[in-house]
Amino acid sequence: MLRTITLFGTLTVVLLAIGWFIAGIWGMGIALVFAVLINFVSYWYSDRIVLRMYGAEPSDDKELKGMVDKLAEKAKIPRPRVYTVPLEVPNAFACGRSPKNSAVVVTQGLLDLDKEELEGVLAHEISHIKNRDIMVSMLAATLAGAISYIAQIGYWSLFMGGQRRGEGNIIGLILILIFAPLAALLIRFAISRSREFKADWSGGMLTKKPQALASALKKISEVAKKKPIGGTAATSHLWIVNPLHRDWFTSLFSTHPPVEVRVRRLEDMEA
Repeated sequence: MLRTITLFGTLTVVLLAIGWFIAGIWGMGIALVFAVLINFVSYWYSDRIVLRMYGAEPSDDKELKGMVDKLAEKAKIPRPRVYTVPLEVPNAFACGRSPKNSAVVVTQGLLDLDKEELEGVLAHEISHIKNRDIMVSMLAATLAGAISYIAQIGYWSLFMGGQRRGEGNIIGLILILIFAPLAALLIRFAISRSREFKADWSGGMLTKKPQALASALKKISEVAKKKPIGGTAATSHLWIVNPLHRDWFTSLFSTHPPVEVRVRRLEDMEA
């Protein structure tokens, strides 16, 4: 609850500061209205926003849904909804406000893994739901996404021409230097690296086959390096392995521990 309140409060303060910078007290009033609206939408609809962002659709794969239902039953949580994303690269994430309102999302490419590896990835995401990581993850993605969007506007303004190019460059630099790190800090505050280790451990215990999850992580990581996908940097922490193109901006939002360390820990569990 504390992290949720902090996320909402941080976004509100940032928007109020922007409103003051642009139009003084009137700007703050307008910014406050926007802050309340964004906070409301983020709390109730953040999962739908991310699902739509990646074009996720309800899955009709009976075998996949059966695996998710079986793992959810073993984890003693309500059955999550199952979605697929039309991407050939293997990856997955979980979303929702609570175990009662949750979903597991997999890319089409993930279904090409062998059954034990697929089960291991699904168990990892089920563990995120059971451990109640998804609420904060979704809020952080939505709220930090709003802040990072401001920073990206500043980034592109550096390349805009016109008579006010010099002024635009200064504003752009300010937006980049302040709001991009702030959005990244928001993500890092809300999402600790330990949550991935815990989900790996819980997933390995759930299937009793941690080596299968380790193998899946290796394959997913290799494909992610060769074929990164497009997406918002603020959502990179949702995926089991960061699938986005690596550059200085997306690296600010990195919350995943090194895959090599995660694999080693899982292999130690197997041993």
